[in-house]
Formats: sequence, C-alpha cells, structure tokens
Amino acid sequence: MNYILLILSVLIGSLLVFIMKPSNKIVRLLLAFSGAYLLSVTVLHLLPEVYTATSNYKTIGIFILIGIILQSILESFSKGAEHGHIHIHNDNKQFPTLLFISLCLHAFSEGLPIHNSGDNLLWAIIVHKIPIAIVLTTFLLHEKYSKKRVLFFLFFFGLMSPLGVLLGDKVPFFITYSTEITALIIGVFLHISTIILFESSENHKFNLQKFTAILLGVLLTFFTL
Repeated sequence: MNYILLILSVLIGSLLVFIMKPSNKIVRLLLAFSGAYLLSVTVLHLLPEVYTATSNYKTIGIFILIGIILQSILESFSKGAEHGHIHIHNDNKQFPTLLFISLCLHAFSEGLPIHNSGDNLLWAIIVHKIPIAIVLTTFLLHEKYSKKRVLFFLFFFGLMSPLGVLLGDKVPFFITYSTEITALIIGVFLHISTIILFESSENHKFNLQKFTAILLGVLLTFFTL
C-alpha cells in the first residue's frame, strides 16, 4: 500500500497540471503547507525517534549535518526542484540529465526510513511530492520536451521512493544502519522544509493565506501524531 500511495502522489500532482493547471499562487500555498507538514513531522516525530534509539547523540548530530550538506550539493544539480523552484535556463533544449539523477537520488533516499518511521513520515512525503510533481510537470511541459521524455522522467521519479522503501526494509545494510540513515534524511528534510517556508515568503511580508497554510500543516501533524 505504501508503494501505491507514493506513486499516486506523483501521478496526482502531474494530473493536476494537465486537468486544472493550478496557478502559481495555489502552488505556493501547497508548498507552504507541505513544507510546514514536513518540518513538523521531522521535529515532532523523526528527531525524538533517532535520539531515543541510541545514546550516541553526537553521531546522530553529525549525520543530520551531513544530510543538510548532502542536500545542498544535490540542489546544485537539481536547481531547487525539491523545494518547488526550478532555477534553470535550458536554451539548447537538452534534457536536464543531472536534474533527473539528483531528483531520483533524493526521492530514493527519502523512502529509506519509511519502514521504521511509519505513517507519519509516509504522509509527509506524499504531501511533499504532490506540489513538487506539479512544479516538475509544469517545467517539463513549458520546456517543450517530448511527451515520451516527460512520461519517462515522471515514471522513474515516481518509482524511486517506493524503491527506497523496499530496499530499506530488505537490504541488511540499510536495516543495520537505519538510525544513522534516518538522521541523514532528517538533515535533508530540515534543509528542504525550511527553504520551502522561506522561499514562499514574498519580500518577507506577512501573508495571511501562507500563514494559514503553514499553521494547518503544523496542526495536522500535531493532531495526527
């Protein structure tokens, strides 16, 4: 069931582009909600989980920091697609292979700790993937790539998180070091979620709609833990 839900999240985001063509304002609100939800799950669920799983707190902190740095490196190739803003100028219309690889690595890694962290993390990733799929599909169509290439990319992107879930549950290495891997992914999520919230602000002005979306994301996490 986890695999299906993760694939559906990408499918739903892509279909929304073809059917409804959501406005930039709607996408920004979805991003703010997903960023707040992801950050809340990370702080209220994942952090306590990894720190109670071991007494080696310093090691956990190191892996969290590595996750933040790792995500910063991945974003230099993905051009910010993980947090909903693809900053790329592709004048020669070549398919962005590095963006493809980076996003797939990110999607794969975020699926690894799901088998240990349960439904809270699963739904956080699902909520995160829907607006990202909207932005990604919009970008690919805007750049006028062939439908074959677009479908190829979205298909493999949709499979990466389920693949992470499968290997995280079956491969001995991922099972043995599940706490360290979760700490690493916490760093990734902290980086992504905070950037989503910061970038959803325009000129650092108070925005009631964005604030409401963020508050709903936090409250949803709080009442479902």
